[in-house]
Amino acid sequence: MTAELTGYTDKLSVAPGERIRFMVSTDLPSYNSTLVRLVHGDQNPAGPGFKEELVETEIDGLKPGRLQVARTGSYVVVPDCALLSEVSSFTLQAWIWPTTPQIGEAQGLLSKWSADGSGISLALGEEGALELWLGDGAAASKFTTERTLRAREWYFAAASFDSQTGRLSLVQWQCSDWPSDPSSVSVEETIKARVSCRNSHPLLMAASSLGTDPSYSRAALGLFNGKIDSPRLFKRALTSDEIELLKRDIPPDEVAGGDLVASWDFSQDQSSAHVTDSGPHQLHGAAVNMPTRAVTGRNWTSTEADHKQAPQEYGAIHFHQDDLENAGWQPEFELSVPAGLRSGIYAARLDGEGQEDHVPFIIRPPRGATGGPILFLVPTFTYLAYANDRMEAGQSFFASQPEGKFTPDPLDLYLAQRPEFAMSLYDNHSDGSGCCYSSSLRPLVNMRPRHRHILTKGGRNLGADLYVIDWLDQKGYDYDVASDGDLHDDGLDLLGGYKVLVTGTHPEYWTAQMLAALESFLAQGGRLAYLGGNGFYWVTSVDPERPHVIECRRGMAGTRAWDSAPGECHHSTTGEMGGLWRYRGKAPNRVAGIGFAAQGWSDPAPGYTRQPGSFDRRAAFIFEGISAEETIGDFGLIYGGAAGDELDRIDFGLGTPRHTLLLASSSGHGPSISPVIEDYLQTDSSLLGREWPNVRADMVYFETPDNGAVFSVGSICWCASLSHNGYDNNVSRITQNVLDAFSTSEKLPPNASR
Repeated sequence: MTAELTGYTDKLSVAPGERIRFMVSTDLPSYNSTLVRLVHGDQNPAGPGFKEELVETEIDGLKPGRLQVARTGSYVVVPDCALLSEVSSFTLQAWIWPTTPQIGEAQGLLSKWSADGSGISLALGEEGALELWLGDGAAASKFTTERTLRAREWYFAAASFDSQTGRLSLVQWQCSDWPSDPSSVSVEETIKARVSCRNSHPLLMAASSLGTDPSYSRAALGLFNGKIDSPRLFKRALTSDEIELLKRDIPPDEVAGGDLVASWDFSQDQSSAHVTDSGPHQLHGAAVNMPTRAVTGRNWTSTEADHKQAPQEYGAIHFHQDDLENAGWQPEFELSVPAGLRSGIYAARLDGEGQEDHVPFIIRPPRGATGGPILFLVPTFTYLAYANDRMEAGQSFFASQPEGKFTPDPLDLYLAQRPEFAMSLYDNHSDGSGCCYSSSLRPLVNMRPRHRHILTKGGRNLGADLYVIDWLDQKGYDYDVASDGDLHDDGLDLLGGYKVLVTGTHPEYWTAQMLAALESFLAQGGRLAYLGGNGFYWVTSVDPERPHVIECRRGMAGTRAWDSAPGECHHSTTGEMGGLWRYRGKAPNRVAGIGFAAQGWSDPAPGYTRQPGSFDRRAAFIFEGISAEETIGDFGLIYGGAAGDELDRIDFGLGTPRHTLLLASSSGHGPSISPVIEDYLQTDSSLLGREWPNVRADMVYFETPDNGAVFSVGSICWCASLSHNGYDNNVSRITQNVLDAFSTSEKLPPNASR
């Protein structure tokens, strides 16, 4: 691996007068930092090439380097206290649902354990059997059931030890009560062992002990993959009859009275990192690294699929060894954004000894003020959704191509060596469950201007949105830039002073707050230029407690990378139902006139053919200078055409306004372009062997109240065609016609032909 030089910011968007911090890790002795405004990223020789503008600021100059580390893995920590330190005789009990019981390493369940071998720990052993660890710092012992637990099945687990008599009990009972189940077992024996919990260590759940790395206090060892439900601690060894009562779900205070130390209830505070102890001593804890909450517990009946309606059936937390909420790096430098600095997409450029990295962020307009008539909304939630995408599907696809056809970007090769940077919302955890949270507080390796995406072989997401920035600059538009996080926070207040909202190329992830603001903007005469594809698609939420985290539950329908588990379609952070906006009655067609129709990433992309709606006098201003016969966008930096990658189409049944004009459509897509799953309820043999009718990009236009309007192009690749022929082409001309009219005209052409 080459020398490391990478970083991240403490926020993705910042206003003039505010400060932004930069976390950097490098094994170089020093590096230079400079502020640049990003203009164009794609280095395709057919295009304008990489463009950036230097901006002199306080961050310029040589910085000392230091290597910083990130540690993945979620767990719960309960601070040490006298009650925990004095434990000698005890019972530990929980319901567990292991997902990778046999991974060749121990996985902690409930532990107060130190590296010196003192304390207690209930764990899964290397072969997946329940274990109890006991020690006093001088000697340590391990005891096991020697029966491997099955993956993805609920078990009642308990361990007790009487320090006076030496009686030890270890129980793992499979909750479904299958007859002759070999994984259910109860072990009792009398042993000689000493226990001391006076090790100053906290009690951990889903981990065995804290790491000893002084540079990173959040690291834990012996991490667990799976769910834990209702963990408890008692200050004496319960009898076998009492343990049987716990298995039957008799309340712990009724079983053991005053010997209950703690009873943690994961069904409470499910939107939070807070872990509540409902027992008498209030030994509350905190979840580290964002384990998945609002998940079904051992007693889920399937009667309610919403955790808010039956919280007692959602008393589990799903822990993963590769969760990451915050890399936890220390800041290396910070920037106070100068007043008067134009809004845009910026980056801290880091370079040293031949290494270079750009750490991007948005400088938004001053709060409470607006500039030009146009606001370009950067889809940072989409960037987060795809952040550190491991692209298993893409990697396997390109691995099957002829040698030399495509070389992965160096950033992807680097990312493959850094699993501790976690994953995207398109990836699965190491235990196979889908990743539903994404955080900006970590290096976002593929959110870089020069990143060459494995699917498009050029710009995608940030790189593709810089096509728009470059074109706006070339055409001399007066515009501002903000993130969709700004729209989520500020709502209509952010949009109020602008005539036109211009989207990025792939605004896929939208929150309810963003949609409400956009709908109000359009209802009050605002104008929307949707210059992309697959927009307004997934229900997305921002964690109110940790605003650097977004959440997406995939549901069990739609074109998706993984399924949400039954009963786990509602977001933990906000409680709302996840999945597609389409299934919440807010299909993209309602705001943009079109919605996701197809996707594919290998065949050449065609252009658009004009449709009858383009000759309606309402659309005359859009096609000024465009002949009736010419193909629109049969050129471009990605796939050679404007209609490619992911495509949207018109659909009146999904809410496309009835007065919408269908201006142009693509056709003739290759076999790699497939329709979205949600458009077809069953296989239709009549469609086999010929072109799917919904595989197309539709360009549309319609008016909204108070002289507002919407123009949508229906393709992620549209903006990759803007710079063709020195920006003199029909894609550029149509886009310019729209933005000129939208940004300057108080009144758009009459609606006489409605």
